[in-house]
Amino acid sequence: MKVAVYSGSFNPLHIGHLAIIKYMIEVAGFDMVYLIVSPKNPLKDSISSDSGTARYNAAIEAVSRHFIIPDVARVHVDDIELTMPEPHYSISTLDALRSREPGNSFTFVMGADNLADIRRWKDYTRILTEFGVAVYPRTSFDLETIRQDLLNENPAYKIQIINAPMVDISSTQIREAASRGEDISHLLM
Repeated sequence: MKVAVYSGSFNPLHIGHLAIIKYMIEVAGFDMVYLIVSPKNPLKDSISSDSGTARYNAAIEAVSRHFIIPDVARVHVDDIELTMPEPHYSISTLDALRSREPGNSFTFVMGADNLADIRRWKDYTRILTEFGVAVYPRTSFDLETIRQDLLNENPAYKIQIINAPMVDISSTQIREAASRGEDISHLLM
């Protein structure tokens, strides 16, 4: 089975995340999307890993609100990182998924901003050669140039550009709006 691994803090899940998930199952040809709530991104200090379980439960509720059977069966909120020791490196998650489900093929889903920064990731060369990435566009990032730069480093890298819709909103913007008392309900997944 071809599985898209969409990992993040999802603090909170929003309509941009929903657009990516729908694109992966409806257009990009993946059999499943594993939505993996990461307790803490090792490259960011902005979130406490203590909130991981609450964000995981919120993700389950959000998926059940937005997907109906049979589509809900194609989106799996996975708690694999909640049981793994810190730091939560993507390569460790991918290795654990492959070990748990050796018959599946896993591709990591990321935005162009993360691809631009991937050389900072632990074992990024393994991610790009052994698993591959499906990359969606982000404002202010020239995705094709970033991709070509990486392919010049190693033509064996598996970097698939997906033309998912761009929803110019972030979880940070949503949290900031909520702290100002603004209604954010229309932005949440």
